[in-house]
Amino acid sequence: MKKILNSPDAFVDETLEGILAAYPSMLKSVDGNLRAIVRSDIIKQNKVAVVTGGGSGHLPTFLGYVGQGMIDACAVGNVFASPSAQIMYRCIKAADKGSGVLCLFGNYTGDRMNFEMACELADADDIVCRQILVTDDVASAPPEQSYNRRGVAGLFFAYKIAGAAADCMMSLDEVCGITNKALENIRSIGVATHPCTLPQIGYPTFTIADDEIEIGMGIHGEPGIETRKFMRADDLADLLVEKILREFPLAKGDTASVLINGLGATPREELFIVYRRVALILSEKGVEIIQPEIGEFATSMEMAGLSVSIIKLNDETLRKLYEYPAYTPFYKKQAIVKDGYL
Repeated sequence: MKKILNSPDAFVDETLEGILAAYPSMLKSVDGNLRAIVRSDIIKQNKVAVVTGGGSGHLPTFLGYVGQGMIDACAVGNVFASPSAQIMYRCIKAADKGSGVLCLFGNYTGDRMNFEMACELADADDIVCRQILVTDDVASAPPEQSYNRRGVAGLFFAYKIAGAAADCMMSLDEVCGITNKALENIRSIGVATHPCTLPQIGYPTFTIADDEIEIGMGIHGEPGIETRKFMRADDLADLLVEKILREFPLAKGDTASVLINGLGATPREELFIVYRRVALILSEKGVEIIQPEIGEFATSMEMAGLSVSIIKLNDETLRKLYEYPAYTPFYKKQAIVKDGYL
């Protein structure tokens, strides 16, 4: 294992210390606890709070989206491990501004269990909490069992919509409603070309032959749906988009955005080559693509590979919330200026 660190046991906390030192105007810990991170800027009173959480090793997910127009607090676990219920509760309590809290997170067993307990603790403090699971990974379960699917890079789209809705001072019911509508319109699938190594383990999380790729690999190294021989970028893009559109058809006149997400060790040049092909596929179908995102949005340490996520934005409210400004340490979206006016 060759990693730039001091000690595997200190990896997460020292990462968090570095992030907090870099962005003090945007982030702070809750009562000095590094694992509970909350916005340090001024948050509107009576705004619905959006709280998330998950294991380390996926930056910018989850912590990187704490900021204006997105997430208000994040509970941080060890690498690929859920944060504790107590840490989640601290985040909920710190983020609450009197109008309730939406706990928005990926569909993983530890996160589900611990957020459930955290919400029970918050309920005792008369804090109204709702929970919504992100289940965008089409490779992890068939459509009829979509409730079992993992949350992967589509988390970014969910954070974007929910955070914007909350910043627009929608009620908790309204924020939950529009977030669920967004999730109905988000699908993702990924491919891994090389594994990652966890600091405290010291060896790769899985093995794959040099001339093979794993289609549908999860962000923790969960098995994919098939192993294929290495292929050209266009062929890979065709395959991934076909698997998404098989159950999530897009047609002429539809509006969508596309996220090409690097898993940690894939150069942006390669991501843009894939986006080039995805954009061509959708344009040939008559789909309008708005504000695509290409880069690292949900990584898996230094895993090599990428994922494709698509969000359908035919709904005018979804589109406006997606275009809404956001400002976090790892993500910024400015308002579009037309004719000198916002």
